[in-house]
Amino acid sequence: MQPAEVMEALLEIAASAEIEVRSARPGAPADGDWITESGVCRLRGKLFVVLSPSDSVEEQLDVLARALRDHAPRALEGRYLPPAVRARLE
Repeated sequence: MQPAEVMEALLEIAASAEIEVRSARPGAPADGDWITESGVCRLRGKLFVVLSPSDSVEEQLDVLARALRDHAPRALEGRYLPPAVRARLE
């Protein structure tokens, strides 16, 4: 499986788990104090995964897989996962 296919599968799982995945806007504020990295946050009780375009696809996959493992393990139970997706989640 190509990384883009693994990402698509993880995004489908995230959607079913009601985890909102967003892409960070490229670039930084004018003051340059922000470091943009992919990450997970909770806002008003809702879980968000923010993927930074400056991170590699592998880094983005790691952040999304970690969010699913840590915050939505039930979304993974009893679901067929292709071996490449399962390996990413382990």
